[in-house]
Amino acid sequence: MKPLKQTLIHLFFLIFSLNFYAQTKVSGVVKENNNQPLAYVSVYFKNSSEGVITNEIGKFYLESNSKHDTLVISYVGYADKFISLKSASTLNLNIELEEDNTLEEMKIYAGKTSKKDNPAIDILRKIWANKRKNGLYKYDQYQYSKYEKVEFDMNSIDSAFMKNRIFNGMEFIFNHVDTSSTTGKTYLPIFINEKASMIYGDNIKKRKKELLKGNKNSGFENNQHIISFINDLYVDYNIYDNYIRFYDKDFVSPLSTTGINVYNYVLADSTFIGNKWCYNIVFYPRRKGELTFKGDFWVNDSTWAIKKINLAVSKGVNINWVKDIYVEQEFEVFDDSVFLLTKDHMMTDFSISKKDESKGVYGKRTTYYKDHQFNLKRPENFYTSEINTYDENIMARDDAFWESYRFEPLSEEEMGIYEMLDALKENKRFNSYMNLVSVLSSEYIQFGNFDYGPIFSSLGFNDVEGTRIRVGGRTYFGPNDYWRLEGFLAYGIKDDKFKYGISAKYMLNKRNRFMIYAGNRRDVEQIGASLSPIVDVLGRSFASSALFASGDNSKLSNINTSTAGLEIEPAKNLKFSTSLNYKTLKTASPTFSLDYLDLKTGTIEQQLKQSEINLSVDYTPKRKYIGYGVDRIDVNYDYARLFVNYSLGVKGMLDGDFDYKKVQVFYKHPFWVGGFGRLTPIIEAGKTFGTVPLGLMSVIPGNQSYFRIENAFSQLNYYEFVTDTYVTLHLEHNFEGRLFSRIPYVRDLNLREIIGFRGAYGTVSDANKAINASNIHYVAPTDKIYYEYYVGVGNIFKLIRVDFTWRGNYLENPGAHKFGAKIGFGFQF
Repeated sequence: MKPLKQTLIHLFFLIFSLNFYAQTKVSGVVKENNNQPLAYVSVYFKNSSEGVITNEIGKFYLESNSKHDTLVISYVGYADKFISLKSASTLNLNIELEEDNTLEEMKIYAGKTSKKDNPAIDILRKIWANKRKNGLYKYDQYQYSKYEKVEFDMNSIDSAFMKNRIFNGMEFIFNHVDTSSTTGKTYLPIFINEKASMIYGDNIKKRKKELLKGNKNSGFENNQHIISFINDLYVDYNIYDNYIRFYDKDFVSPLSTTGINVYNYVLADSTFIGNKWCYNIVFYPRRKGELTFKGDFWVNDSTWAIKKINLAVSKGVNINWVKDIYVEQEFEVFDDSVFLLTKDHMMTDFSISKKDESKGVYGKRTTYYKDHQFNLKRPENFYTSEINTYDENIMARDDAFWESYRFEPLSEEEMGIYEMLDALKENKRFNSYMNLVSVLSSEYIQFGNFDYGPIFSSLGFNDVEGTRIRVGGRTYFGPNDYWRLEGFLAYGIKDDKFKYGISAKYMLNKRNRFMIYAGNRRDVEQIGASLSPIVDVLGRSFASSALFASGDNSKLSNINTSTAGLEIEPAKNLKFSTSLNYKTLKTASPTFSLDYLDLKTGTIEQQLKQSEINLSVDYTPKRKYIGYGVDRIDVNYDYARLFVNYSLGVKGMLDGDFDYKKVQVFYKHPFWVGGFGRLTPIIEAGKTFGTVPLGLMSVIPGNQSYFRIENAFSQLNYYEFVTDTYVTLHLEHNFEGRLFSRIPYVRDLNLREIIGFRGAYGTVSDANKAINASNIHYVAPTDKIYYEYYVGVGNIFKLIRVDFTWRGNYLENPGAHKFGAKIGFGFQF
């Protein structure tokens, strides 16, 4: 290891050399004459549109690739200040503004600005009136070329960081340290991805399609879980919309028709940009802690279209792992009147802490748009024909392709990223770190072409098996495998029995995802833990193996289930499947019974044999995936889902015991309630036609664990309600901290408030009651709808959520609990 002095000398020369890539750098803090910092002050280079506004503590950093000799500091109610820049780098300025007594009539716009007689508000109203006449909205159809570059960098690199022992053997990476043009901090690139594509849209039919032409990355291209996280940066947003979605949060756009309720607006300047006269408006939040921005925009005085806009997320907003978000968009004039987006730059500063000095990771996305064409109508099937296209050639484009498709050449430093990351992939220590990240995110440990796991399922507990030990794994050749084998072996110490499962699936047609699958499992299962059927033959409910549970957890069954089926996706996110299933059910506990009366023989049967044909439709509009193989990974979780299942039980087929028909519907549709958080309704309904025993009934799912389970009733015990016809409703609203943000001191904790309601109604026929010979007394929520309600506090330590639930009725049922608390864990923004 080099001595500290020598390292600092090398670092000095490295930073000095980097200064040549930016022609002008300036940073500092702006204060009042009483030494108090001034927030949201405009700082820009004279005779240019390049500028920023100060943050909540008056700090700023501004960088330009052009030479500038004068810095202007402007704030309504204060005299403009002009600072001569005598060198290319002028850092740590301490700027003091003086009140301008000649502008008394304009001081109403300092601090909380007025909504009346404010020229900025008048301009804003003209933007609202014309926003559907600008940009792509003006044309029936459109198409354009798109180039996107995403980069991840470790930031706040200093000598102490470089000397950390985790970098032993990887010191060469610090030859690629650079300086951010947005924050002025040093950073080290660790990932880069380039994507070239064509975009097609139809405003009449509200259709949009992206055809990928090329993709190139280095660093983590084989880790689908990391790429899933990176894809959060690939969000589409429109600054003219009332709300802009970043990291699953709805921020109020400064151009929103409701913006005057949450923003202050100041008309700060006006000038020609190119040959168009534009006004400059500065905006900043009226209150702390809300999902808002600070920044400024330039708007044309005739079309009232945005020419340029800068956004920065306000300090103290309730969003995890993110310290700052910066957005810059530039628009160019098309056909002398229409302003089209040509450049979109977004940078996120990810960090565990929001302190200025904390280290973290920059996530930067820069997108360029050009070659626009309009009103070229395309046939309807053009937007629906592609379902699962994957072309390996797209991932292996040569240098000539990228030279022609890059709208802006990579800098010398960016080209060096590929070389550095290629070298890192050959480094044993780096690969060890990446393997650890992969294991924690995927829950599998890879050995060649075999994945061991899921590792968090290796240990479990229930009243029948006692401590349960499980080993298992799957084949894995890559993220786009077209076939997969999976299996497990488990052992229960208390019941002294082995359990196993094996499944296989193979994709026959890649374009419409036509695949076959089959499997068999012998196991112990809590069959009353879900109303909708579990498609995965190896899928096991959390209720079957919770490490900790309340009350009696012995109502478990021995199952032997076999299945074989087909699945196809003829249209994107529309999946049809059919399967043939055979299952035997028998109680796994001496205290629990599945017995039923055979009406023909009059005997009591202890084992149920079930032969069933399943047909299902699964529609998930706006669902996004990564991967093209038999298994895909969800990128988003806010999509709607409609699932319909029809089951036909055939007596005598494969020795089945009962004839019956069952119809089940599941519908979930999360949606955002304009700035007031997210409402998630879930509806399930079903009916069984025919006489069936307990093992084929629909059990309203209870939750006797200490943890949250979606779609289960927190205050119900297992098998407390048994039905053959049912309807359930789950309503949950997450305010995302909007209420807590209004409470002093509490808002600093970044907690999130949740309220919810669950209800169930069901019936059970006399015929089904008549054949019941189990020790379960059939009770259905028929006389009155069962309900429970809850309040929750989320984001505790950024990971924990606690729900407090009250049971509304049926308190006379044996073992009923009026109140309970459940805990949940999750990584959320």
